Amino acid sequence: MPPYHAIEWKNNRLILLDQRFLPHETVYVTLQDVSQVVSAIKEMTIRGAPAIGAAAAYGLALEAGKPFRGLNEILDAMNQAGKQLMAARPTAVNLAWAVQRVLKSAHAPTLPDVDAVRRAVVSEAHAIANEEVRNNIQIGQNALPLWPKAVTFLHHCNTGALATVDYGTALGVIRAAHEHGKKVMVYVDETRPRLQGARLTAWELEQLGIPYKIIADGASGHVLKHCGVNAVTVGCDRIAANGDTANKIGTYNLAIVARAHQVPFYVVGPTSTVDLNTPDGAAIPIEERSAEEITKIGEEWIAPRGAPAYNPAFDVTPAEYISAIITEQGIAYPPFARSLPEMVAKAQALRNANLRRDLVR
Repeated sequence: MPPYHAIEWKNNRLILLDQRFLPHETVYVTLQDVSQVVSAIKEMTIRGAPAIGAAAAYGLALEAGKPFRGLNEILDAMNQAGKQLMAARPTAVNLAWAVQRVLKSAHAPTLPDVDAVRRAVVSEAHAIANEEVRNNIQIGQNALPLWPKAVTFLHHCNTGALATVDYGTALGVIRAAHEHGKKVMVYVDETRPRLQGARLTAWELEQLGIPYKIIADGASGHVLKHCGVNAVTVGCDRIAANGDTANKIGTYNLAIVARAHQVPFYVVGPTSTVDLNTPDGAAIPIEERSAEEITKIGEEWIAPRGAPAYNPAFDVTPAEYISAIITEQGIAYPPFARSLPEMVAKAQALRNANLRRDLVR
C-alpha cells in the first residue's frame, strides 16, 4: 500500500489528507464534527466518489459520538446529519449510498441504547471503508486479462488511493497491471479546471514508480492517434441503470475521441457507484461549481478579472461509447441494462452472506 492515507479514523477523529495542497505539500487535517466533514467534501479537501462516501460514513460516526440523552435524540441527530452530508455534492451516488447504509444500521430495532447505536455506526463506517479497499483490489485483478504484456493507458482525472480510500479504481487497474509485471505507460491528462490529473494522478504514479507523461486535455486526440494507446480508463461518480455514466467533466469528450480512434474506453468503479434507481444519464444531477475554478489557477487570474464562466463539474457519457464497465464483481458488457443488475445482485448477495457469517460469530 502507498505510504499515505487519504482517509483514516483514529482516536474517534477523522483524519484526511488535504488534497488541495498536493503535490507540493502533504497536509493532514483532523475533523471533529459533521459540519467539518460537509465542508471538507464541498471544498474538495477530499474528493472522489468512493472516498467521499467513506468520509460521509465517518462523519455520521462523529455525530454519533456527541452526548445524547436517549435513542430518539441520537437518531434524530443522525437523520439531520445525513441530510447535510448528502447535500454536500449531489452527483456522486456513493455519498448517499454510504449515508443511507449507516443510517439503516443506526435505526436497527435491536439496538437498545445510545451506546449501541454509536458502536453500530462506527462499525458500519469501518465496513464501508474496508469494503471499498477490497473491492478496488479485486477490480484490478478482474481487469488484468484485458491488458497485453506491454500496455499504454490514457487516464482521466484522479482515481487512485486519494479518491477511493485506498488502491484505486481506474488508476487501480493500472497499478495492478504494473504490480503483475506488465510494462505500463500512462498518459495523464491534466483534467482542467482543478488539474486532478496533473496534480494528483501524476503524484500518485510517482509514489508507485509507474512511468507517465502529463498531457494537455486537448491533446487526447493526437495521443490516441499517434502514441499507441491500448485503453482509456476513467472512474465514475454515478452509473445509471442503462450504463450512462457521470464522471469528471471531459470524460464525454474523451469517450468520443476514443471511439473515433477505435481505442477501448473502460469505465472502472465499484458496484456501489451503480444507481439502478436512475434510469439514464438525463436523470443524473450535475453539480455546477464556481466560475473562478476556470478563470483562476490558485490566486492567479488567467482570464479578465470577474469574467463569467460555466463550470459543470461532471458530464454524462452515453452508454454507447463505453466498451465495458469493470467492477469488483466482474466486467459488465453491453447491454448494460442486463449486465449491471447482475453485478449489483452479486454484490448484495455477498454482503448478505458476510452479514450472516458475522452474526453467527
